[in-house]
Amino acid sequence: MLPNVEVVTDFPEPRLGPDEVVVRTEAAALNHLDLWVGRGLPGIDIRYPAISGSDGCGIIETAGEKVDPTFVGRRVLLNAAVPRPDPARPGLRPSPADIFMIGEHGPGCLAERFVAPIHNVLEIGETDPIEAAAFGLTHLTAWRMMVTQAGLRAGMLVLITGIGGGVALAAMAIARHFGCEVIVTSRHAWKLERARALGAHHTVLDSGQDWSKEVRQLTARRGVDLCVDSVGKSIHGSCIKSLARGGTFATCGATTGPDATTDLTRIFWNQLRLVGSTMGDMREFREVVSLLRSGAIRPTIDRVFSPSEGREAFARLEAGEQFGKLVVDWRR
Repeated sequence: MLPNVEVVTDFPEPRLGPDEVVVRTEAAALNHLDLWVGRGLPGIDIRYPAISGSDGCGIIETAGEKVDPTFVGRRVLLNAAVPRPDPARPGLRPSPADIFMIGEHGPGCLAERFVAPIHNVLEIGETDPIEAAAFGLTHLTAWRMMVTQAGLRAGMLVLITGIGGGVALAAMAIARHFGCEVIVTSRHAWKLERARALGAHHTVLDSGQDWSKEVRQLTARRGVDLCVDSVGKSIHGSCIKSLARGGTFATCGATTGPDATTDLTRIFWNQLRLVGSTMGDMREFREVVSLLRSGAIRPTIDRVFSPSEGREAFARLEAGEQFGKLVVDWRR
């Protein structure tokens, strides 16, 4: 998709709604979602040229007429998932179908300015904007998947696949914060070395084999309590076979394909749980961002780019060469 990426200087200024703010971008991070936006998403009418970017941090520059004007000048971090509750289901948490995603369904943060509802930004004070942009969506996604959906508890055995991506690294940081024993997998030995340096207890090199036996050896044949996965089809069997009795498989993506073959006998006999998760609400956002602000968790950053290096940033993301987040510094 790289030929589709272009840095322009004459894009129209964003429009401001009554309950929205214009944020002067200080930093914006890339996600795998940005690749899908560039390639096109089935069922979503993306009008090109489009601005992607669902991770943004900056200073509120202008406030809509329904917004307290004292917010102007404050540094905020974006939660790009804007809820649009279904009136037929009052009181229920919005499903992904009920969410307007900034950077997917509308203009995002990879621009000098972005617009967001005031209720979807969180004031972060003197927090470093580069770290904040690198933290937002991936840590929110991992927090909901592990804590809200899977019921993460201190002392669990946790398996995290595909270490090196933003969500996987966020999941490892959260698991470590909870005092869990962490096993990670990767197709690249150098990524496993980096993960060990960050605190992974055990590593498994994925060479296309069924690596569940290695996981069970590392856990004295018991298996893990929780498997955190966004890889999908190619390793699903190994994930399921790595779970202990009563364990949970949690997924937030399927980069190798969604049509995985599973083992229903193992699922019901071992009383396993399979949970899906995506993004998170503002309550969860406040919970996880508090760990950034307190210094309890810091994001892993691969590289920081200037806006003029946007094509290079997308190329690195598309090649899967990064270990951690790719961030664009809009102050350069």
